[in-house]
Amino acid sequence: MKLLYIESKQKNLTIKTSKAELKKLPKKLFLAYSIQYKDLAILYRKELEKNKIKVENFQQVLGCSKVNTKLPILLIGTGRFHAQNLYLQTPILYVLENNKIIRISQTEIDKLKAKKRTALIKYLKADNIGILVTTKPGQENLNKAIKLKQKLEKNNKKPYIFISNNIDISQFENFSIDSWINTACSGLAMDNPDILNIDDLPK
Repeated sequence: MKLLYIESKQKNLTIKTSKAELKKLPKKLFLAYSIQYKDLAILYRKELEKNKIKVENFQQVLGCSKVNTKLPILLIGTGRFHAQNLYLQTPILYVLENNKIIRISQTEIDKLKAKKRTALIKYLKADNIGILVTTKPGQENLNKAIKLKQKLEKNNKKPYIFISNNIDISQFENFSIDSWINTACSGLAMDNPDILNIDDLPK
């Protein structure tokens, strides 16, 4: 069976953000976008440069993307799924919401950090640990999961590997697991306080 990937795009896009809103932005920034908003991001790039705001980087992001920048980031997309992943990667993050420029507050960032600490504490205290693995291309990390399982067994823990194409967190309650370790898209950890990304484990 062959897979056919079709790019999803928003149609009839126009810039409706006022110049007053654009003035909230710094003079240099990293412009990020989710794939549905690529065309809008291209329009915004031109508009920003017209308003003497220099776009140093221009990149599509996913829920698990890593960005290499110290610049403030402006994210063009919907919701907070992609934004949450960027919270901990940049000191300043703006998102475009309903044609308004919103700066993510330190309070919101601190809440996310607190969730991660809670998940880490649960992991350290846990006996039964579930290791989540997806079969999706580009996100599959079975080898990492196996190595983690071996490491946990040496520490007298009881790890179990769960493999699925689509990970459904609503099914977690069907298993006697104290802590879940995610090896797939890191954005999954935003959806459940019991999930900790494998990259966030103590070395």
